[in-house]
Amino acid sequence: MKLFTHLLRAALCIVLCLLATGSFAQRDRFSKKRFIDKAGDTLRYEVLDPDRDTLRSTPLVIFLHGSGERGLDNEAQLKWGVQAFASDWMMSQHPALVIAPQCPPGQQWANVERNKNSNTGKLNEKPGKQMQALRELIDQLVKTQHIDPKRIYITGLSMGGFGTFDAVERYPDLFAAALPVCGGGDASKISIAAKIPMWICAGADDPTVNNQYSVDMLLELRKGGARPGFTLYPETGHLSWIAVYSDQHIMNWLFAQHKQ
Repeated sequence: MKLFTHLLRAALCIVLCLLATGSFAQRDRFSKKRFIDKAGDTLRYEVLDPDRDTLRSTPLVIFLHGSGERGLDNEAQLKWGVQAFASDWMMSQHPALVIAPQCPPGQQWANVERNKNSNTGKLNEKPGKQMQALRELIDQLVKTQHIDPKRIYITGLSMGGFGTFDAVERYPDLFAAALPVCGGGDASKISIAAKIPMWICAGADDPTVNNQYSVDMLLELRKGGARPGFTLYPETGHLSWIAVYSDQHIMNWLFAQHKQ
């Protein structure tokens, strides 16, 4: 019995070491960068540069982190979700240039006036500083990198989910697909992005972001003629993105989208 216990512990240690090694390896595949926008502000971001095929252009993925990963270290934004794009499977099946910008403390991706008595908000006329800088960075990457302009994807979780909806409402002609996770926004304006294929995800028991935000965006998109995907994970709280970014079906769907 003691021998079995020792063998079980040893096997568990090996598995944990392999998991940890894989996680660090994926993190190490990102590189720190900085972008100075026209206003002179700095946008810190991490980039995953794939083994590109020079005979064809590369998709671009924008990943927006949640509120807990804000900072100035240009590293915390890799904590959740985005490392899935650096896995061996993803890089072999769906190689892409992935950028993960970091929002500074106290700031937001979305510039939306929140109504405490409603599940929606009002989109302000101008984008926030971080969204404006991100748009300028995307434009620069499209000009300087071998990127397929018909395959620009945006995704984000929690605060980044709100940022994803903000981005598609402001730039409906830019993206080939969007994958907002436990987010929300101005439902009255989301129909402008009805032509963008979307898959909206949330947790049924999310105590942090009411999943009604996602439902409202879904319903307004359908009114606008869109056919978005929608997944409400049962018995799942705020960490619904763990299931989202590990779902090969969702990832295959995302990279299959091309802007017309």
